[in-house]
Amino acid sequence: MTFKRDGRQSSGFIALAIVGASFLIHDAAAEVINRGVEGKPLHEARPAPKSIFPDQHIVVAQPSPSEVNPSFLGPVLLMKSAIVDLEAGSVTLPLRPGKLASGEAVWSILTDVTDENLANLHGINYSAKLAYGVTGKASRKARFEKDGTFTFEAGKVDFSPAHSVTPGEAPNFFPPTAFQPGSVGDADYSPLVALDNAKNAVFNMPMVAFDVSAEALDAMCDGNPDYTKVHDKVLKICPRDGTVTLQMTLGYTFGKPIFYISTEANHPLIAALETATLAPATSDLPFALEDAAPGESAERIYAIANGPTGIDNPFRQGVNSALSDAGSHGPLNVLGGIPTINLDYSPMWRLFPVKWTDAAIEKGYRTKMTDAIAIEDAGAKGIIESLEGGPPKAVGFLVNCPVVYRVN
Repeated sequence: MTFKRDGRQSSGFIALAIVGASFLIHDAAAEVINRGVEGKPLHEARPAPKSIFPDQHIVVAQPSPSEVNPSFLGPVLLMKSAIVDLEAGSVTLPLRPGKLASGEAVWSILTDVTDENLANLHGINYSAKLAYGVTGKASRKARFEKDGTFTFEAGKVDFSPAHSVTPGEAPNFFPPTAFQPGSVGDADYSPLVALDNAKNAVFNMPMVAFDVSAEALDAMCDGNPDYTKVHDKVLKICPRDGTVTLQMTLGYTFGKPIFYISTEANHPLIAALETATLAPATSDLPFALEDAAPGESAERIYAIANGPTGIDNPFRQGVNSALSDAGSHGPLNVLGGIPTINLDYSPMWRLFPVKWTDAAIEKGYRTKMTDAIAIEDAGAKGIIESLEGGPPKAVGFLVNCPVVYRVN
């Protein structure tokens, strides 16, 4: 989750085929850059990059075991088409041009797909569970054109609203007293796209700009994006180079720090907290079954409402902290399975909002959690509970968070 935007943060279609040709070059050259300070010679650890400090002080050095087997300890670039700047906490991806059937320009990124061969080909994440996303308006139809662009049947996004979140009064900064998502999709917009001419594959294609010319976006190649025209996660966007750079979010999965990007949510509060596009159509996704059950299209993500606060607190975590601690890297949510760790990865995450119980806080049990199973264990012990009481549970909120990079 990201709670505020800061400084980090006609003939058009004639040129799109040329832009599309650059994708192959970009994808082939993608690599992790700007890893930060190296560790001492022969040491297995190195200082963490600026984008995750002080939440992490030390990370695994390279060469690492993960270079032999990505399931082993060490860094892993999960989205192979990505250029990752670990110091800035940003990711640069190919910018995918297209249009609606009605003619408006559509600019998207490609992050996940249901076909493993296509995932490997395009350097994106494989998610088998997205195949269950073809329900109601949870996905929209598109076709791939011979000029390298996409034509979408429907789905518009208004990027003009000004994103805002007003925290509650201390010490309970969550829930906020007011909030406004910075972009809002219409009833037909979903980031999930079923391509008619691509093996019936379902792609995750979040929109980053709509009804804007390539020339207008080229003015943002060096930064200073106009957030009335582009997604609030965009740091730079450049049709001329065929790329877009977005801010990543730090989280954890089974004890490992990871980076992901939050692009859509199905509820206005979650969209505002995540600095994401409100996409009500994603509520049609099959939801709240068991993680590996047939028909379940999402995976679980835990957001802790009342974790420890204080930017210098080594156990800082939670929505209260993200809303009040200047310089924080968000709430440090805990995700379930991702590629290299589990088989049930989906970029669509069903939210489990939880809190530490008063008794747990009084006894000094409250700490930083980084493992979904550990949170469930704490829930079974009665020291962490749903916001409404009882064991952790999904409450109907969905957020689109494609994973990019595993730090350790």
